[in-house]
Amino acid sequence: MKIERLRAYMSRDKDRPRVVIAIDTDDGLTGWGECYNHGPDKALLPLLDYLFEFIRGQDPRRIEYLILYLMQQSRFPPGALGLAAISAIDHCLWDISAKALGVPVYMLLGGNVRDKVRVYAGVYTAPDPAIARDELNALNEQWGLTAFKLSPYRIDMHAHRWGEVVRTSAEYFRNLRETVRADYEIAFDAHAKIFEVGQAMQLGNALAPYDPLFFEEPLRPENVEAWGELKRGLSCTLATGESLYSRFEFLRLLSVKGCDIIQPDICVVGGLLEMRKIAAIAEAHYVTVAPHNPMGPLATAVNLHFSAAQPNFRILEYRLPHGPNYAFGDGRGDANAQPDRSQGAWYVKDPYLPKDGYLELRPGRPGWGVEMDMDVLAKEDYVHWERKVPRRPDGSTAYA
Repeated sequence: MKIERLRAYMSRDKDRPRVVIAIDTDDGLTGWGECYNHGPDKALLPLLDYLFEFIRGQDPRRIEYLILYLMQQSRFPPGALGLAAISAIDHCLWDISAKALGVPVYMLLGGNVRDKVRVYAGVYTAPDPAIARDELNALNEQWGLTAFKLSPYRIDMHAHRWGEVVRTSAEYFRNLRETVRADYEIAFDAHAKIFEVGQAMQLGNALAPYDPLFFEEPLRPENVEAWGELKRGLSCTLATGESLYSRFEFLRLLSVKGCDIIQPDICVVGGLLEMRKIAAIAEAHYVTVAPHNPMGPLATAVNLHFSAAQPNFRILEYRLPHGPNYAFGDGRGDANAQPDRSQGAWYVKDPYLPKDGYLELRPGRPGWGVEMDMDVLAKEDYVHWERKVPRRPDGSTAYA
């Protein structure tokens, strides 16, 4: 079996572009993968063409060999775009390898250690408690979801005194706990917007009395030692890792005891192979894994197989492929903005959908267990996307 060609498709998921790729073999098998959406998505297409020349004619089942070769052919470690492209190639190779044997990918990883994969849904803003209750209940009634993630910020963190930001956040979570069902688990994503360790500590400890599922990524990732300091001063569960790129970076984070949960992204770190190595290091540190997964339904399928086979898996971030997606935020900063339910990611015909809050495995379907919609992928559907960079009252920019 030899790799014959690579096909790249530009599609979309609501208001974000998605680069999806296929690798075809000379005996008719096709593997599918999804790149991460870092921003300059059109730059991924020539990069994929370049990388393909290194693996053309190779046996796609030699995954470790081929991914190592792609990593090593660069004199310097590949960055965000390089790893996003390599991740999608890695996904394709696993899909082909499993299809060649007629088994799900998780069977190549030692088999599933769980029968289903628990997920949480992102709301990503902080809507008024009554509105949040209605949205969470709707997700629970339709999909059985009992875990959710919101923003901790109720007011503009740059335009108000920090103590007031902390006070309103804590008051919000208290009101939320009194409003929603007691069995709902609620995480908060601070989105790496806080620059000072002391401020991140204040906010996390203000949320702690109301039992967050986890407090996610309050700080930027660059200063690993700062995460160790933050963790020592927090009284709630700390999660991070979506901005880290390799097992070596995660080893540094874990060595300083910088979190309780790691959140690597299978479309960022180089794919399933690297993800497994990262998770094994975390397991040795008694740390669990809650994969970062804000991407489309193909990425969710890849994450499902990782999660099914990983012993220290905790919970998977999940976006519905159609409808609410990011349930509230419309990009304008209105916490109570209603979602545009008319759009979605349509390039997977049969996406994994939750049942009673879990994604069920598909043991009878080889590879990732999903079917791609070629009619959708045949139409280029690029949409320009960029992060909304906030400005402080003095005119300077802040982290998005």
